[in-house]
Amino acid sequence: MAYTESNMLPLGTKAPAFRLPEPATGRMVSLEDVATGARATVVMFLCNHCPYVLYVNPEIVRIVEEYRPKGVAFVGINSNDAQAYPEDAPERMPEHARAVGYTFPYLFDETQDVARAYDAACTPDFYVFDADLKLVYRGQLDSSRPKRNPIPPTGEDLRAALDAVLEGRPVPAEQRPSGGCNIKWRE
Repeated sequence: MAYTESNMLPLGTKAPAFRLPEPATGRMVSLEDVATGARATVVMFLCNHCPYVLYVNPEIVRIVEEYRPKGVAFVGINSNDAQAYPEDAPERMPEHARAVGYTFPYLFDETQDVARAYDAACTPDFYVFDADLKLVYRGQLDSSRPKRNPIPPTGEDLRAALDAVLEGRPVPAEQRPSGGCNIKWRE
């Protein structure tokens, strides 16, 4: 497990479109499906096995429960190489999502093209887009990291960004990269 930080896609970037399978339902889900009518959209690069993701999963679930009623859409994307990391295989994603309480689409990016389009580097990695699908925040959920900074997750950075968007204020300019396991790229 190599500790890797976000690449920090430039602010203002238009959300790259995607259409990916949702292993839990067998349907294809697009960015448009997720974001239509949302006041903000959160794209999260996650996976089943990364200890950094596992550490913050309860806070991710709390944030979704709190902000979805306010008009925020959420989607999780697993881009890891499932052949090299079978615990991240699509057939294991529905069970994982149920076990940790995901209530948002959890999609599989087999080609890794979506991760490349978002310049994703690690899990977890968070991107917040406004109602026009322009990037207003990218980076960490908060400063918590298992072993590195084992404080309880609060989601303070992501929450601050979402609150700003929902209140029509600029998102805080100080944005710190997320950190976690590197995305497991196919050879």
